[in-house]
Amino acid sequence: MANIASTSASAGSDLTARALREAVFAGLISLGLFVLFVGLKSDQNIRNELVLNQRWGLLSIFVIVAAVGRFLMVAYIQPAMARRKAAKAEAEDVVKEETFFKRHFSKIAIAALIFYPPVVLALVGVQGSLKWVDNFGVQILIYVMLAWGLNIVVGLAGLLDLGYVAFYAVGAYSYALLSTYFGLSFWILLPVAGILAAFWGMILGFPVLRLRGDYLAIVTLAFGEIIRLVLINWTEVTKGTFGVSGIAKATLFGIKFDASKDGFAAMMGLPMSSAYYKIFLFYLILGLALLTAYVTIRLRRMPIGRAWEALREDEIACRSLGINTVTTKLTAFATGAMFGGVAGAFFAVRQGFVSPESFVFLESAVILAIVVLGGMGSLTGIAIAAVVMIGGTEILRELSFLKAIFGPDFTPELYRMLIFGLAMVVVMVWKPRGFVGSREPTAFLRERKAISGSFTKEGHG
Repeated sequence: MANIASTSASAGSDLTARALREAVFAGLISLGLFVLFVGLKSDQNIRNELVLNQRWGLLSIFVIVAAVGRFLMVAYIQPAMARRKAAKAEAEDVVKEETFFKRHFSKIAIAALIFYPPVVLALVGVQGSLKWVDNFGVQILIYVMLAWGLNIVVGLAGLLDLGYVAFYAVGAYSYALLSTYFGLSFWILLPVAGILAAFWGMILGFPVLRLRGDYLAIVTLAFGEIIRLVLINWTEVTKGTFGVSGIAKATLFGIKFDASKDGFAAMMGLPMSSAYYKIFLFYLILGLALLTAYVTIRLRRMPIGRAWEALREDEIACRSLGINTVTTKLTAFATGAMFGGVAGAFFAVRQGFVSPESFVFLESAVILAIVVLGGMGSLTGIAIAAVVMIGGTEILRELSFLKAIFGPDFTPELYRMLIFGLAMVVVMVWKPRGFVGSREPTAFLRERKAISGSFTKEGHG
């Protein structure tokens, strides 16, 4: 017994020593990484001279957080996870019944979204609901729809697309230009924008039929940049960097959301407020997103959906089965691009202004990151990832109390990309297959069983 106690004590002391050592290393590494862009800040004085302001307090907080976090990870979290993994391996296989919440999660989430605007109105009032309905509702749902559209190309067909924002831009400019020059209504242009984006998806699909992996990613990235440069330089039509403004708003059965006597507020006897238009847009994008999810689910169960999944797993085996990979790739690009174009048309309606600056490569990277973090092929996981990523960056704007800690010049939203990158690294280490790392096959024998991410090919979790 004494030997066992002494052995455990020595093991504990060794673990603590290793945790302290790695904490020191983590602090030194974070000091080297953050000293230039956190510890020092460049400003201009009244004489237009460059002045370096020292922020050693903020830098020390970063270093302490890194060191303490590494110490806790090595000393407590990793041993606890190892014990939990060992106990799970030793335990007998027990079939766990799904809880009511897990079994009906999608229905509960849809019901919560339907009642979200009325609840916000009741809590913060009409004017106070503008921010919560628009920034935390409409904007998140736009990215959910975009990610679900890209999921068809990346998650189902396994085609790495880094230029998806191009179809987003095609849809937005299609609506903006056609409504401005020809006066067409939103409800006519919404499907037109999707059709035009699908056409450009097929145009992109033809040159990349023989490309896979990194080569495909480079070509799609170039396609996205080509579309952006065309929008910048074709000034006679797109007005270049000035963008297109004064875009017509959407209507509800011909009822406009304006201050006229025939407007929505006047007809309903409500006080004039732009919040009603934002609520209308919320339910509109919610319907479009649900339509995207419904079409995706139906397509997965059809032969074309199974062909996409076969193409994703192994293109050579897919060809050996007699599947036409040409039409399979083209339909994947066209379908995903169609939903991107519809989301772009909605974006133009919501903003009332579009410019090339809204369709840079970073948007494609964010949408792709949502798909990967959520779990490629999983609609529920992608929606959760969009809420976490887009909603999290919006919450940073509300953390004004941090100015009392870090100083009046501290702006939390400037650190959103830093936090975003750190969060991606943590999630990829913790859940390498995404938030939802398992999927159910569309074809099964007798019983449908979920496939764990550990049994699927790397990158296709």
